[in-house]
Formats: sequence, C-alpha cells, structure tokens
Amino acid sequence: MADDSLFIGKSTKPEVLALKFGNRHGLITGATGTGKTVTLQVLAEGFSNAGVPVFAADIKGDLSGVAAMGESKPFIVDRAKQVDMPWAPAQFPVVFWDLFGEQGHPIRATISEMGPLLLSRLMDLNDTQQGVVNILFRYADEKGLLLLDLKDLRAMLAELGSNKELQNELRAAYGNVSAQSVGAIQRQLLTLENQGGAQFFGEPALILKDLMRTDRDGRGTINLLAADKLMGSPQLYATFLLWLMSELFQELPEVGDVDKPKLVFFFDEAHLLFNDAPKALIEKIEQVVRLIRSKGVGIYFVTQNPLDVPDTILAQLGNRVQHALRAFTPRDQKAVKAAATTFRQNPQLNTEEVITQLGKGEALVSTLEGNGVPSMVQRTLIAPPTARIGPVTVEERRQIINQSPMKGKYDEVVDRESAFEVLQKRHQDEQAPAPQEADAGGLGGLLGSILGGGSAPAGKGGRTRMTTSEVVIRNAAGSIARSVGTQIGRALIRGVLGSFRR
Repeated sequence: MADDSLFIGKSTKPEVLALKFGNRHGLITGATGTGKTVTLQVLAEGFSNAGVPVFAADIKGDLSGVAAMGESKPFIVDRAKQVDMPWAPAQFPVVFWDLFGEQGHPIRATISEMGPLLLSRLMDLNDTQQGVVNILFRYADEKGLLLLDLKDLRAMLAELGSNKELQNELRAAYGNVSAQSVGAIQRQLLTLENQGGAQFFGEPALILKDLMRTDRDGRGTINLLAADKLMGSPQLYATFLLWLMSELFQELPEVGDVDKPKLVFFFDEAHLLFNDAPKALIEKIEQVVRLIRSKGVGIYFVTQNPLDVPDTILAQLGNRVQHALRAFTPRDQKAVKAAATTFRQNPQLNTEEVITQLGKGEALVSTLEGNGVPSMVQRTLIAPPTARIGPVTVEERRQIINQSPMKGKYDEVVDRESAFEVLQKRHQDEQAPAPQEADAGGLGGLLGSILGGGSAPAGKGGRTRMTTSEVVIRNAAGSIARSVGTQIGRALIRGVLGSFRR
C-alpha cells in the first residue's frame, strides 16, 4: 500500500483513506455487532503505522487488544486473502488512560480549564444556574482565585451563598444571585462527586503533547481511554471528550493543509455528546469541528445511527464507513434513507437496499479523493487488524502501564494553594483575636514604621518625623512590594483562565 494512504478494505478495488484528507474528519456507523470496533481498530493501526498519534475511547475494552501481538487465526488469514492483504501479526505502542486511575494513567483537568459552559452542562444546570456559575468564574478571575478541583468550587459556592456583602457586590455588578440557585448547584455538585468527578478535576492536568507522541520506530502512539466504568456517567464521558476537543482547538497552532494529520481523535458513542445539548453548545461543537481541521486534527465520530449526529456537523465529515443498519422501526427506516442519501451515489449499487443487507465485517465506504471530492460509495469487505482482536488481560494491561513513558508523571495528585485554601485562611484570620501591640524598638521598629507595619519610637510630639533616608527606603520597599504583587496576580490570572499550562 502507498505510504500516503491507509488500507481500509476491498470492493471491486482497494479502498483507501488518503492521509492528506485524514484531518477532514469521518463517521463510522452501524448497528450493534456489525463490526464498528474492528473498523475503528483497522483505522487506528493504519494511522499509527503512518506516524499519526491516535486518541480513542475504549467503551468495552475490546480495543485494548491493539497493544498485543496479533494471532494468525483462520478467519483472519482467510479475510486477509479475500482482500489481497499481505497480513503479518503486529502490536502497537499504546498508552492507557483512565479518568478514575484504575485501568490506566489518571487523566485530569482543572475546573478553570473546563470553563463555565462545559461545567454547567456536566452538572445539567438550567440557564439561571449557568448564569450563577459564570458570575462565580468572573469573580474568581478578578480576585485571582485559582479554581483547580471540586473543593475549590464548593468553597466558592459556600462563600457566594453565605457572604451577604459579596452577594450585594455581585448583584450590583452582574445581577441577582439567589440562595436557591446556589443551593441547587451545590446539590448537583454532590451528584457529580458521587459519580467520580472529584477524581477527574485537579492537578497535574493533562498536557496535550503527551497525547501526540511517536515511538522509536516513528509509529504514532495509540492513546486509549478506559471508558467501560466511565459509561456509567455518560454526562462526564461526553463532557470530558468535548473538553479535550476544545483544548486541542485552542492550544494547537494553525498548520493548514498537511501531508498527514497531527492527531486523530475517535469519539465512540457520539450520540451522548448531542443528546439534549442546547443549541449554543451544538453551535460551539460545529465551530470546533469545522475549524480544528486547520490545526491538523481529524475527528471521527462512531455511533449506531447517522441520525445521532446533527446535520450541520454531519456535513463536515468527509470520510464515511457505514456498516449494516436494521430497518425494523420508522426511525430505523428514516436512518437508512438518510444514510443512503449522504453518499455519492454509485449507479451500480442500490445504496438504500444494500445498507440493510451488509454482513458482519462489510461496509459501504466513501472517502475523499483527488481534490477533496467524495469517492463513489462502494460495498467493501473490511481488512482484518494485524494486532489482537479482543481485550488484553489484566496482567498484560498492568505490564503495559508499568512500562509506559507516562508512568509517574500523572500518578500522584498535586494539591497546591487555590481558592479553597485562600478562603479558609481568610475566614481563620477574621475569627482570630486582634494581636496586642508590643513596644517595638531598634531596627525592627524602624523597618515596621517605614513599611507601615509597626510603630517607631515617639517623642514628646507623638510620632517622629522620617529622615530623608527613611523616606527613600520606604518608597523603594513599596515599589518592590507592588512589583511582586503584580507578578503574583498575573500568574494567578493565567492559571484561572487556563492559558498557563503546567
């Protein structure tokens, strides 16, 4: 196969995906049990061999087999012959990740990096509650309070709910913040914690370049997110992947048209991203999908039904692999018709009829070719993977994690001073009794007087007048203090706004 494309399977001719169009996004659809996961593995292996890193969610654990050496089972060898593929067993460089830190390296983000829009969706807040979260973020930005983990968010909500002076200040600037709204957000925050959200938020936060590595042989690393447990919290799963897409969009530089993608991102169970999503969020996703191509990132949605993806986003997906659909219900029939009409029609093929007749491992395939025009749809026999089909064992996974280049980098939680500690210290200072003034003399008393923190000896007329030297020292000290304060403030703001990556 040519170095500028990856092999998908065979119809009346070899079906390939040109690497230069790998960042034009794609869609893999089909009913349960029709071969979507194997197709995803074939594409992931192809991109890895081409030196393109991959990120994919492993919903059932089956995709983890890409880390293990393939096995020459009869059905694999037979399929390789049918598609005229010179098959040889292989295994690929894999890094396992897990939001819960159980089946892979922990993967975290800070509250500030997540931002108010995605955080509100994660907690399923209404418009009024989302407005309160926006105000909270604005206040934290202005006061230089770092929002890193859930205890920071909880402390900020408690402050917002109990501090009458603060409520009046915010009401004058941004509008009413009701105790009922704050209470509702706190209850949703508790639900998020019960779902394991506390393990996701914190530091060290994920550094994107760690997803974009190649091994010594130049093959792209396949990053697999263990998602079997995560699927028990579908809102957390969908919001995390959306956050990751958004971070890639914001942080990666523009590269324009490239010979191959910088990263390919597979979003399995894509319907979870769009279910009940507000129009504003759909528009944001559409914008990210449309523009992230110029950052060299390809996004491939994997789902059962093409109707799961909104039309505005579907129009951005140039490479399509359609496995069998079943037409048992009116919605199924509508999906079949919709899937058939999105392909460039082949006069030799009744697309709508064939979709319901495809066997396991067969698919309708259309990819971009030439000047970026979709190829005519073809009934295709999908190539077999060269790595193992099926999951790795628990022991194999443990060995891969222990030998991973990421071992030790994200394993231990870092809990630096942030909003929780700052507010806690402020409350302690307010409750502490005022210290009694002591007679401060000598150099300590002089410096205290100059810096404004103590008292100098007084003469008959009260406080003594400063000498010229004392005035000079005081002005210099004040300048230094202001400079240090400004630098700390800027560092805090950079952290809060998420633009300063650790």
